[in-house]
Amino acid sequence: MTKKVICHDINGKLYKVNAKKLAFRPSIYGILIEKNKVLLSKQWDGYDFPGGGAKLCETIDDTLIREFWEETGFKVKPGKIIYVGTSLFYSIMRKRYWNCQLFYFLVKKTGGKLSKANFDEYEQKYADMAEWIDIKKLGHIKFYNVLGNRGSVKLIKEAIKK
Repeated sequence: MTKKVICHDINGKLYKVNAKKLAFRPSIYGILIEKNKVLLSKQWDGYDFPGGGAKLCETIDDTLIREFWEETGFKVKPGKIIYVGTSLFYSIMRKRYWNCQLFYFLVKKTGGKLSKANFDEYEQKYADMAEWIDIKKLGHIKFYNVLGNRGSVKLIKEAIKK
């Protein structure tokens, strides 16, 4: 008997699928905090942390640096890892089921300027300029990540304490 798993999409819709359909996808995200604001990637009608999937030839640090630059225009240095988890995810745009291994890092800005000029072909379809969001407002915005609003706010508050 083939194992079935439940995947979710960006809107929370659930899919029961054969586990053999899952592709493995390490996904690395950065959290940049400055002056009580966090830099978030604008996506559709909500936000996510800048980051994304690793390429086969990349290290975790390489992925974080590339993805953060693509989505924000900023060059960053990876810092402390603050969350690791799993998301069984269905990408509506790419029509793929993924077993995403999630890694969230604090990052430090080392250069660059806010830009959307480096978006890949998919990001050009759904993303917009990253925005600095006041930490006090995080519980009131729509998050597109597995942590959701409460988890994201908790993660950032814990990161500030460290």
